[in-house]
Amino acid sequence: MIGYAIAFGFVCVALAQIMSMIRLIIGPGVGDRVLALDTMSVNAVALIVLLGIAGGTQIYFEAALIIAMLGFVSTVAYCRFVLRGDIIE
Repeated sequence: MIGYAIAFGFVCVALAQIMSMIRLIIGPGVGDRVLALDTMSVNAVALIVLLGIAGGTQIYFEAALIIAMLGFVSTVAYCRFVLRGDIIE
């Protein structure tokens, strides 16, 4: 039964990733693209966690933490660049 739940989770998160990629490509504004990029990083973390659950290994969870931290920092840096024109004051 858990195998079906993991497969359903993979399909749902992959579909969300594809929809975020479409929004990144055809987004009407810069804000939409930044939000789509942040959503894609969250979806990537979710896919890695699901892969770790399916494989039964713990190394994927550490990789997911690193990618989550990098995704947050990159989103903040990109937002500061869009708003101010520079990242470091």
